[in-house]
Amino acid sequence: MKQKDFGERLSAARNAKQAMADKFRQRPRPDDPAVAERRAAREAVSAARDARIAKREADRLAENARIATEREAIAVEHAEQEKRAAAEKKASDAKLEAERKAARDARYAARKARK
Repeated sequence: MKQKDFGERLSAARNAKQAMADKFRQRPRPDDPAVAERRAAREAVSAARDARIAKREADRLAENARIATEREAIAVEHAEQEKRAAAEKKASDAKLEAERKAARDARYAARKARK
C-alpha cells in the first residue's frame, strides 16, 4: 500500500472541489427555456389545485347554506305544529270544561228539583 504525500492529497482535494464546481456550473440557469417551462408547468398545476380547492370550498359553503335553510324550514314547521297542537289542546280543554260545567249544573238542578 503506497502512502500518498501531502501534495498529492492537496491536489486530490483541489480536483474534487473543481469537479463539484464544474458540476454546479453545468446546471441550467434560471433564464434557461427548460427551467422556465418546468416553472410554468408547476405554476399551472398549482393554479389548477387552487381552483379545485376554491370550488370545493364554494360547494361546501353552498351545501352548508342549503342545510341551514332546510333546518330553518323544519324549525318553522315544528313551531307551527306546536302552535296548532297548543290551540287544539286549548279548544279541547275548553270543551271538556264546558261539559263538566254542564254536568255539574245538571247535578245542581237535579238536587234542587228533589227538594
